[in-house]
Amino acid sequence: MKNILILILVILSICSCNEEKTQPTNEQVKINTNIKTQDTNQTDTFSIEHDEVMKSVEIKDHEVKDIGILVYDGVNDLDALGPRYVFKNIMGANVFTIAVEPGNITTVMGLEFIPDTTIDKVSHLDILVIPGGFKETIENSYNQELLRWIRTIDTTTKYTTSVCTGGWILGKTGLLDGKRATGNWFRAKEILAENGATFTGDRYTQDGKYWTSAGVTAGMDMSLAILAELTGEDYAQAVMLDMEYDPAPPIVGGNVSKTKPHVLHFMKSMYGSIADPLFEALQKETRSRSDTLKKN
Repeated sequence: MKNILILILVILSICSCNEEKTQPTNEQVKINTNIKTQDTNQTDTFSIEHDEVMKSVEIKDHEVKDIGILVYDGVNDLDALGPRYVFKNIMGANVFTIAVEPGNITTVMGLEFIPDTTIDKVSHLDILVIPGGFKETIENSYNQELLRWIRTIDTTTKYTTSVCTGGWILGKTGLLDGKRATGNWFRAKEILAENGATFTGDRYTQDGKYWTSAGVTAGMDMSLAILAELTGEDYAQAVMLDMEYDPAPPIVGGNVSKTKPHVLHFMKSMYGSIADPLFEALQKETRSRSDTLKKN
């Protein structure tokens, strides 16, 4: 379906630039939009020329060529694959996964796959996506080799982005210092503040070239916003229709303000039981390494 959509949109853009009309000028195409706006309950039905339909979908030019999605053992599946699905619709762009180390990757949900390349083989990106996870994400936020690579790649990017707890890794690079940002709900304000960033609490946040998103599914919202900025709202809406992206959860929930207090307490306790000992151990190790370097 995605490939069909891309082919159709390529044809549309070609037709819009073609001076020789391939369709009769008197051919009429009836379009029933069946859209009820917020201001009216009336259904808008109209007829327009076929060629006008071809020209009506505007697709902006862009210069994005290489989009890299960082992956590692324990990465959250949807953190990585949600943005990948959206960005794969950017015509002319090469979207690929980049592992921290060689070998297969096993996601937090047990999906095993072969990454396209590794960080030591990538020196330039137009967009970098840093997905989250949990235990392994915390560990990677203290991986100095990875942090150095991200800082280097950031000098080449148009956009540097993070999804969910991927913001913990991005934050540790120092690149979010003084920036507005968002991220996974767990101690978000505290963790971002430790890295010099101001927590917005939004679904996604843009501050200059830096785009950050809240937990997991918010990565798709952020990616669609970037897609709209790069290619235009018409094309982004076409991709949303291809995805049939129109969330309608069965119950109220999904963020801190909409979650029942006892459920929120349960989740905080569960996250904390894993995160706190790991943060403490890694911080202690970092302090010890720093003290050793000072002595030498």
